[in-house]
Amino acid sequence: MMPEKRICERNARLHRNVFYFRSQRAIVDVNTLNTNRMNFCQSAISLVCFLLALSLSSVLAEVKGQEEPTLFTIYLVRHAEKQTAVSDPPLTVCGEERAVALQDFLSDIPIDAVYSTDFKRTQGTAAPVANAKGLKIQSYDPQALEAIERVLMAKQQDALVIGHSNTTAVLAGMLIGEDMGAFDESIYNRIYQVVVSEKQQRLHVFHTAFECND
Repeated sequence: MMPEKRICERNARLHRNVFYFRSQRAIVDVNTLNTNRMNFCQSAISLVCFLLALSLSSVLAEVKGQEEPTLFTIYLVRHAEKQTAVSDPPLTVCGEERAVALQDFLSDIPIDAVYSTDFKRTQGTAAPVANAKGLKIQSYDPQALEAIERVLMAKQQDALVIGHSNTTAVLAGMLIGEDMGAFDESIYNRIYQVVVSEKQQRLHVFHTAFECND
């Protein structure tokens, strides 16, 4: 064989080896890239699954908290409009109508006990509800709100409490562990609802739509 031919064959083998090596390296690089991509995708999927699971757990916990069963509910209302000419004034005609409107508001709501202070205006406000529910009005001392609070929490009954502008919100606050003050004497349309469950007490305030005709 001529020297030139041997040199050409050797160069050809070298080129084939280099090409084979480069091809193999390219295959290795592609495989490595694919593996890295696969690992990244798997990591991303795992992260997304973890975040979804965490979010779902939070939602379920919130729903569980919202679905906590109610033990009992207390409604606290100020007496209706009163007359002004006497020391222990009864209700005005408008006040009597408001008391009936309160009975209508609570007609489909379970009430197991009705509490009122010993004044004509509070007793007159409580009477329509008590009569409709077949209940006796139980008296309490507005100067001893801690005592009626203990009674309400101990008996665990759905109850209506008729009070005054300087006691109704205060007692509602005591039932939920918050400091609440008196409200203005011109306000008659508020209903404080305290919902008591096993782990918490929630307060809602409703404003009735009733208005006097005069």
